[in-house]
Amino acid sequence: MNLKTELTTPVKVSEAPKQRKVRKEKNENLIGLLFVSPMLIGVSILVMLPIIATFVLSFVDWSFITPLSELKWVGFDNFSRLYQDKAFLKSLMNNTLFILTVPTCMIISLLLAIIIDRNVYFKGYFKVAFFMPYISSIVAIAVVWQVLFHPSAGPINQVLMSLGIENPPKWIADPNFALFSIMLIQVWISIGFNLIVYLAGLQNIPKDLYEAAEIDGANAWVKFRHITLPMISPTSFFLFITGIIATFKVFDLIAVLTKGGPINSTSMIVWNLYETAFVNLKIGPASAMAVVLFVIVFTITVIQWVGQKKWVNY
Repeated sequence: MNLKTELTTPVKVSEAPKQRKVRKEKNENLIGLLFVSPMLIGVSILVMLPIIATFVLSFVDWSFITPLSELKWVGFDNFSRLYQDKAFLKSLMNNTLFILTVPTCMIISLLLAIIIDRNVYFKGYFKVAFFMPYISSIVAIAVVWQVLFHPSAGPINQVLMSLGIENPPKWIADPNFALFSIMLIQVWISIGFNLIVYLAGLQNIPKDLYEAAEIDGANAWVKFRHITLPMISPTSFFLFITGIIATFKVFDLIAVLTKGGPINSTSMIVWNLYETAFVNLKIGPASAMAVVLFVIVFTITVIQWVGQKKWVNY
């Protein structure tokens, strides 16, 4: 009877090693959590809490100089007033136009990258030369371009007048040319970063593809269209999405060069937000602008992620 019972009783697999393994995994997870906890705490305090506070403050009427007891809930009034605010609508239009700097910079950077990668000696020198504006101080760059764009004594207008142009543009002092001037500076700054990234992408393209295309009689344009462009499409997607996000964060150039003028011709959403919050002390409308900016950037990013399936080749 005892023997039969022993035979019919299922043999239990040793549970001690399993328990030790589970305990070890828990300890490892706990240790990992302790290591990343400073970052998690920092992100929570410095990022997540301000984001939540911004969404909450976008529905209230409040000022920095008044106590929290005077905070007044206004619902969607701040958002409805934004679309009646001419300054905000102008800044939104300027930001939309400023997005044109992204494809312009990408095209110029790609052409320069192809030339430097194939037909230029001292490649390292050109990489450093083009990358220097990107790592330089924005304030220093703005001051230099402010001198270059001087209406009368600036080198640019001096050259134009020497070529016979009697009334050259006043550039950042002219409402018709101020935004174009800022866009030109932004392209000049961003070319270096895009160039370095494109050079890395070009160097990862297998040379066998070009050799096979040459055997088939493909010319330079066919190789560029059917090999280069598809192979660097992930790089282009990265530069495109990060570039568009960066255009909605332009602040330094505006603060140093134009302060949103003349006549709000260079005012961007971030600059308008800064003036509304920290100059006019209107926290509710400024928070509403921040929420609108978040929604715009998030929507553009989602559209790009969905659309990448049609033109990005991994």
